[in-house]
Parts: sequence; structure tokens; C-alpha cells
Amino acid sequence: MVLTLPYEEGPAGLRPLKRIVAGLVIVYCALRVNDFDLLLNPLGWAMCATPLLLLRRSAGDPFDLARTSVLAMVCLSAVAVFAGWVGPSLGSTPSPVVELIGVAEGVGGLVAVWLITDAVIRRIRSYGIASGVAVLDVLRWVVVGLGALGTPAGLGYTALGPVVAVGWFACLAALLLMLYRSAKLPYAASVRKLGE
Repeated sequence: MVLTLPYEEGPAGLRPLKRIVAGLVIVYCALRVNDFDLLLNPLGWAMCATPLLLLRRSAGDPFDLARTSVLAMVCLSAVAVFAGWVGPSLGSTPSPVVELIGVAEGVGGLVAVWLITDAVIRRIRSYGIASGVAVLDVLRWVVVGLGALGTPAGLGYTALGPVVAVGWFACLAALLLMLYRSAKLPYAASVRKLGE
């Protein structure tokens, strides 16, 4: 059954799961010049949306739910970028609205990563493949758990130290590496081409 799905190249010649990983790298890495991140988060989230559509098999598919969360993150991160540009001109201290947008972006990003990983895990399990599922499952729990701990720390409400941030980033890198390695398997190939 695994071999019945033909692999279809995406428009950029990359498998869909690899493009999703590339989008998440843009979202969670920063290349700053004068406190401006050149790797815009809305661009990274937008890079994740089309491959999720390609992996979707039907309405209600887990990839469909993940795509909905990613599209919400495109909008939310665009608002966060705009608030980051406008916020400093309004005063020296960040307003509660800007902080709330930052929290919503952080939590929404964790939810989107959870849903993307959950969709991949469900697809793997539907093919009866057991290898890698347990590792992906543990990594998503750790990434979301440490991310939830780090959100209040990032706002200065708690002092967890750099250990949580380093642990979270290492687990996120491991999760993205596992997703990238999974992209070559048949269950991660596109089900349809764009325009169908």
C-alpha cells in the first residue's frame, strides 16, 4: 500500500515535508540587523501552508487542521511584525497589547508545530510504520512543554535561566531533523499537484 502513492515533485522541486521544515526554520531562527529579523515569520508560515495542502487527502484530514493553524499564524505573525514596527514609536515600554500579541504568537506557533507533527505521526501510523513515531511523539511533547514554560520567562514573569531555552531549541532542532528525514518516505509525498 505504501508504494501505491506516486511521488510528485512540488513546484520548487522539494518534497512537501522538506518545504514545511524550511518554513519552520525561517520562523524559529533569527537573522537580526539593527533589531530587525530578516527572516520574517509570516514568510516562514506561508511557506508551510502550500505543502500542507499538497499532503491533505480529504476535508477533515489532520493536514487540513494543521494548514488552518498555519494560515492563522501567517496573519498573527504579520500583526506581530507590524506591532514590532509601530510599538517602539509609541513609547519606550512595550504596551500590553504588543505583549499579548507576542504571547499569542508564541502559543499559536507551538500549537501549529504540534498539529503539523501530529498530522505526520497520524500519516505514519496509517501506513503501519512504527519506526520514528515514538521519537516524534516525545519530541513534540518536549518542544511544546518547554515552549510553554519559556513563554512567561520570555516576558520576564519567571526566571528559568538559559537551560530551558537551550533545551527547547535543541529539541526543536531534533524534531525538525526528524521531520526532514521523514520527507523521503512515500507517506510524505504529495497526494495532488497544485491546481487540481
